[in-house]
Amino acid sequence: MTLNKLISGLLFMTAATTAAAQGKPVVQFIATGGTIAMKIDPVKGAPVPAISGEDLLATVPDVGKYADIRVNSLSNVPSDYMDPPRWVELTKAVQQALDQPEVAGVIVSHGTDTLEETAFWLDLTVKSDKPVTLIGAQRNASSPDFDGPRNLLNAVRISVDEQSRGKGVLLAMNNQINAARYVRKTHTANVETFNSGDFGFIGEVYPDRVMYAYTPVRRQHLPLQADDMPAVELVAMYGGADGVALRNAVDRGVKGIVVQALGMGNMNQPMFEAVKYAISKNVPVVIATRVYNGRVLPNYGFEGGGKTLADAGAVMADDLSPPKARILLMLALQGGVQDRAALQALFDK
Repeated sequence: MTLNKLISGLLFMTAATTAAAQGKPVVQFIATGGTIAMKIDPVKGAPVPAISGEDLLATVPDVGKYADIRVNSLSNVPSDYMDPPRWVELTKAVQQALDQPEVAGVIVSHGTDTLEETAFWLDLTVKSDKPVTLIGAQRNASSPDFDGPRNLLNAVRISVDEQSRGKGVLLAMNNQINAARYVRKTHTANVETFNSGDFGFIGEVYPDRVMYAYTPVRRQHLPLQADDMPAVELVAMYGGADGVALRNAVDRGVKGIVVQALGMGNMNQPMFEAVKYAISKNVPVVIATRVYNGRVLPNYGFEGGGKTLADAGAVMADDLSPPKARILLMLALQGGVQDRAALQALFDK
């Protein structure tokens, strides 16, 4: 252990002890990995998982001014490795923390590649008015302008702010606060990578206070009823798509399919025929769009247009991105929702 790290650790422990002694709120910090937990490996010359939740917390001694932090280093994996079993485990850890009366909120550190998916998953599966704030970093801990510490400090301030209650799962990076439903990663490297398109971020963190503009209203809760999630495939529509991948997914026995369609929810004839094939096999098909803003609508009447898809029995994903539509369909199916009308009602909420 380096002298600087030892000093930082001592400063953090002193600040945390002081916070507890002064009756500060308790915040649960759950670390899962990602760039925020990586450093440059001298042999590989590239970032790899390297630091724990305790290590990260030691870089931000000022958190002791706001809260008593409890650390759970749940995992240390790139967010590209996140999957339904890890999401189920994370939901249980978050819910268990929130159910403790003394806990004011939960922070989850996470890689940015699937951060928006995990945020939406938690927004659907966790039941509490207490804030759950997800953070990540675009620059690893070896970088001189590592953005992880600021995001963590901001998340602590969000967690103990009374205004943060009832807003669902939040994503806080670059001093901006986005809601789980609409947030997307939009740049591979920029620290201002996350935004919410037409709806914008819901708040900002300033040096003097946390400021919110509005509270998200399009939220729902789908409780976990099993540890194993049904297989739901995401299939892309593109110029020249032949529908073979979709048909193969049906034949492999998947329980649901989300099509990343074009425009308002349109596709060519081969994909349209594949969708009808899936529906004929009682496999629910949800139509989303690769377009960043706007809704899918049963609008166009040509074969493969949104109107013909809806008439064939497909479900419209409204304005959910394809990955988030997959998560909602997965959770609906594990809860026993299979009927098209019932599925459509969930996507319309």
